[in-house]
Amino acid sequence: VVAPSQTLTNREYYKLRSTALKVVRHLGIVGECNIQYALNPESEQYCIIEVNARLSRSSALASKATGYPLAYVAAKLSLGIDLVSIRNSVTKTTTACFEPSLDYCVIKMPRWDLHKFQRVSHALGSSMKSVGEVMSIGRSFEEAIQKAVRMVAPGSSGIEGLDMTDEEVKTELNGMLSKPTDKRLYAVQTAFERGYTVDQVHNLSKIDRWFLSKLRKISGLKKECIERGLSSNGVDSLTKANFITLKQAGFADVQLANYMKTTESIVRRRRLQMQVKPVVKQIDTLAAEFPAQTNYLYMTYHGTTDDVEADKDGVIVLGCGAYCIGSSVEFDWSAVSCIRQVRAVGNRAIVINYNPETVSTDYDESDRLYFEELSLERILDVFEHETANGVIVSVGGQVAQNVALPLKQNGVRILGTDPDDIDRAEDRHKFSAMLDSIGVDQPPWRELQTLTDAKAFADEVGFPVLVRPSFVLSGAAMNVAADAAQLSAFLSEAAEVAAFLKDTAARYGLEVVSYADMDFSQGIASCIASCSSPIHGSNLSLPKRRPKNTVGSIRVVPSRDRK
Repeated sequence: VVAPSQTLTNREYYKLRSTALKVVRHLGIVGECNIQYALNPESEQYCIIEVNARLSRSSALASKATGYPLAYVAAKLSLGIDLVSIRNSVTKTTTACFEPSLDYCVIKMPRWDLHKFQRVSHALGSSMKSVGEVMSIGRSFEEAIQKAVRMVAPGSSGIEGLDMTDEEVKTELNGMLSKPTDKRLYAVQTAFERGYTVDQVHNLSKIDRWFLSKLRKISGLKKECIERGLSSNGVDSLTKANFITLKQAGFADVQLANYMKTTESIVRRRRLQMQVKPVVKQIDTLAAEFPAQTNYLYMTYHGTTDDVEADKDGVIVLGCGAYCIGSSVEFDWSAVSCIRQVRAVGNRAIVINYNPETVSTDYDESDRLYFEELSLERILDVFEHETANGVIVSVGGQVAQNVALPLKQNGVRILGTDPDDIDRAEDRHKFSAMLDSIGVDQPPWRELQTLTDAKAFADEVGFPVLVRPSFVLSGAAMNVAADAAQLSAFLSEAAEVAAFLKDTAARYGLEVVSYADMDFSQGIASCIASCSSPIHGSNLSLPKRRPKNTVGSIRVVPSRDRK
């Protein structure tokens, strides 16, 4: 979903708008309603897919994309209060009797976890297959779409083409472009990187040429960066104008570092030397025609001044990002509880999150809400702008945890568990060494670099073995391999989920505890016991058949002295 609409003609827009008004009046709807259309861009023929005479996830998205509180206004209307009497809760001065006007671009991108299922169809249609969604905000489509891709897949640096051989491109790419799947956006980018024209991709995909031209521009800028990376000067060859062009097209520092064969910190340092920084803008519902009173914010490189000034002594709380299988409302509940407590003790709460389905992204829950990426780059941008006292990473799930150590290394004060201790619990090698130091038994395991190493380890300890990357939540890419063929397939999947992390394989047996993740500051151990399938730590289940001393042994572990 892209808002405001970028490719509808004025005639098409008002035709659909007029139809919507006729429908709701005919049905006698009071309050909130949303209508989904299918429109033929060649003939203006349209049909209504469905009418929802209620609030929905789309309502939350529309409210947060525009700043217009649909549920609040709908409730007032249901009580018999007219629109003229309802105040605009963002401006605090104008009425609710208006249509929001946007001077920015909002993109809602679904998150699909189809890769977690075997034999599932990746084809997309009118039925919903997503498990979550993100909302990105920018002043250009290119800026917003690259943000959205990084939000949906936190391990991604931005829009990238698929890793395909020349033979695969020749035999498979056209089919991937013509069929809507969860990978088609990346197939489009692959096509542009392989020299396809906008017309060629349009004829295959039927995607509007306007969107394709923007994606092709991103592909062209990527090619220029790679060529600069091959030169002797590399990142030093980027001028201020180069940086502004790239950042306005949504390129992240880590993305540029990958293209130019350097590090994110070097790119960031060079960018700051050029005085290229994002500015803070407000969501104000009326395209800046009236001043906004709420701190509902986003960052962009399309601008020269901030809409809000820095305010000292705030505490930044990192949200959970997109919902996915294994990560849902429990993290939002934790974040909201944390935010309310931060405010209760007299501190300003500053929230960074991009999930429109959450309560933590309601602009009245915190003192300042940044609808932004949970990346190292963006968190540092917010931290430096706000001159905050510290950052809380422990209530946002794995996405927030993964940036704890890099934030500390960049001089950010982390409130709560020290990032070095988080790293020691998350990193399998460090965690294993710690278990050895305190005398806790553990199954055989080994760090893996190649498939040959993995097969050698499996031959040594015997199948089945458990494969899992570090720094992941709820068993992402964790599988039990019963033979060499499964081991090869599962390691490939794990590499896709966490290509930059080391995989581990642990001995898997009916009565063996595979891993134990400990929070020593609380003295709690959450042990994942081997059973028929991996279980999330908060829903621990132990095998029915186990030695009598199993539970006793688990209870002893948390009480051991930390060395």
